[in-house]
Amino acid sequence: MAPSKTHVCPWWLIHTFDNPLRRLVQKPERILHDIVRPGDVCLDLGCGIGYFTIPMAGIVGPSGSVTAADLQPEMLAGVKSRAGKAGLSSRIRLHQVDSSGLHFEAAFDFALGFWMMHEVPDQGSLLQQIRAVLKPGGQFLLVEPKGHVRQAAFDRTVGLAEKAGLTKVKPLDIFFSRAVLMINRSGSAA
Repeated sequence: MAPSKTHVCPWWLIHTFDNPLRRLVQKPERILHDIVRPGDVCLDLGCGIGYFTIPMAGIVGPSGSVTAADLQPEMLAGVKSRAGKAGLSSRIRLHQVDSSGLHFEAAFDFALGFWMMHEVPDQGSLLQQIRAVLKPGGQFLLVEPKGHVRQAAFDRTVGLAEKAGLTKVKPLDIFFSRAVLMINRSGSAA
C-alpha cells in the first residue's frame, strides 16, 4: 500500500467518519447489497475500524469471509472489538499491510477501497496488487470522497485501474462520493 504517515488518516480521527450519523447517508448494506453475496470471500482495504467490514461479514454469512486490511494496528484492534460484539469474529480475518505491499495468498470475489486510495502514493502498484488477488470475474468497488478528490484525480485513478487490468462495469451513486464498480476480466469470458 505504501502510503507515508503524513497521508494516512490517523486512527484517533476515524470516529469522525465512522459514526451512527453516517449510516443515514451511507448505509453499507444498501451500498453492497447488489455486489456482495452469501458465501463470498471479500477484502476491505483501508478498513478503518470496520464500518464496512462488519456489515459485509453479515452479508457473506457463515460460508463467506471478510479480510479487514489496514496499515494501522489500532484500526484492526477496532475491527476485532466490533466483530466480537457483533458475533462475527469467525467470519473476519485481520491483516496488517505494510509499505511493501498487500501480501495476500487468498483470492477474493470482491474488494472494497472506500475513501482510501487517495492516501496511496503508488496507486498503480496497489491497483495491480488488487487485480492480482481478485478471482477472475471478481469485482472491485473504488470510492473516493468528492470534497477531497477532484474528478480529474478520480479519473486518473480509474485509468490506472484499467491499466492494471480492471474493467469499468458502472458508476455508482454514493453520497458525497465518486464511485465506480470494476471487474477483473482476466481468465473469464469478457
